[in-house]
Amino acid sequence: MKHLKKHVNDFGNDPVPSLVLRISIPFMFAQFVNVLYSIIDRIYIGNIPEIGEISLAGAGVCAPIITLLSSFGTLVGIGGSVLFSMRMGQKDRQQAGRILGNSFSILLLFSAALTLLFLLSKDQLLIWFGASQAAFPYADTYLTIYTCGTFFALLSAGMNYFITAQGFPGLGMATTLIGAVLNIVLDPLFMFGFHMNIAGAAAATVLSQFASCVFVLLVLFRKEKLPVRLHPIRPSRRLTVQILSVGFSPFLILATDSIIIIAMNAALQYHGGPEYGDTLITCATIVQSYMLLITSPMLGITGGSQPLTAYNLGAGKQDRICKIVKCVLLLCIGFTAVMFVLSRVFAELFAGIFTTGPEYISLSAWGIRVFTLMVVPLAFQYTFVDSLTALGMTRLSLGLSLFRKALYLLAVCLLPFFLSPSGAFYAEPLADGISAVASTASFLAVYFRFLRKPGTLFQSR
Repeated sequence: MKHLKKHVNDFGNDPVPSLVLRISIPFMFAQFVNVLYSIIDRIYIGNIPEIGEISLAGAGVCAPIITLLSSFGTLVGIGGSVLFSMRMGQKDRQQAGRILGNSFSILLLFSAALTLLFLLSKDQLLIWFGASQAAFPYADTYLTIYTCGTFFALLSAGMNYFITAQGFPGLGMATTLIGAVLNIVLDPLFMFGFHMNIAGAAAATVLSQFASCVFVLLVLFRKEKLPVRLHPIRPSRRLTVQILSVGFSPFLILATDSIIIIAMNAALQYHGGPEYGDTLITCATIVQSYMLLITSPMLGITGGSQPLTAYNLGAGKQDRICKIVKCVLLLCIGFTAVMFVLSRVFAELFAGIFTTGPEYISLSAWGIRVFTLMVVPLAFQYTFVDSLTALGMTRLSLGLSLFRKALYLLAVCLLPFFLSPSGAFYAEPLADGISAVASTASFLAVYFRFLRKPGTLFQSR
């Protein structure tokens, strides 16, 4: 009966393969559920009678701004939870508690500042990011309402990392599940029942994020079985710098995703012209929605493993770190291989969920197949970059991520001049393939220099 009393995963002693599965799979599912926020919105938006396609283009223009806002939750959440896990591995719960409280305070300040900043600048941002005259009213409506819910989005995303970091991945999954289910229910009610159209989609998302936020805070404030509970404190400059330093790499990775989407939309709008630009952006929005079904769960796998890596780094167990990385890589390869096959078989079916227009379905299905050409090698990029971040090698992980983004950006800008306007879609597989080789080579260098020799990694830090 002893095993029935075990409530928390033991990051330092449990068998690695089963531990990775217990932590990463719920986190993977949580990320998959979380991405349903944007995908479900886009599905319903694309099916609004008469204005569905142009409304979807407006939502697509908002995507980079929403990604940028969300990345601040990742900045504090990953940065704080990695440091938190290191302290837990060192059995220093007092300092872990200070990191938790400090992270909460930082998110409060960020949410207030970002809400004000984006509400004041949103009109100009939408124009810069490729909103045509026809799509602008829909983009403006969606972004205004979404931005008002920034507080809930940042708190629920950022603080949820600390639930998983304490060995409760199921509760972390429940956080996103609550929001996603509520969003599924409220979207059709607000959009079609109350005839709010795209405004209803944004309002449903904000209310769903509010519910997730309330759940996260109740868990962190009141759950008795948590090793460390939340006690807000005044931000410490030293702790804040440490948290932001560790989280800066994954933050910049997500933030530069916004730049990529902006560049893609701008290139498609420019080369497609007034007649074809909005059509290309609408299809790109559908294609990017499919890619989110791959990258977000994979980010859940690699991100879910980061507390395990950081904990064992703090505990000085390098052999377990190597096993964790290997298990995560195999899990990512298996997942991306399945998604590669599905993209070949069900691309038209997926595109048809968003729109009934034959032209949109055909172009979107083609785009999905192009985007996923190198999705299996992408598993190496995600695994090794996030593992390096958890090991505290943020400069190297950041450099590898920016290398991939720079390749993508360069390809998006140049390919349409040599191919058709839709040639920008080939930027994704080109960047994924080359960056996978670079990240693998970099991680192998770290492995042979540090991880294979006990004690050397800690001496180098």
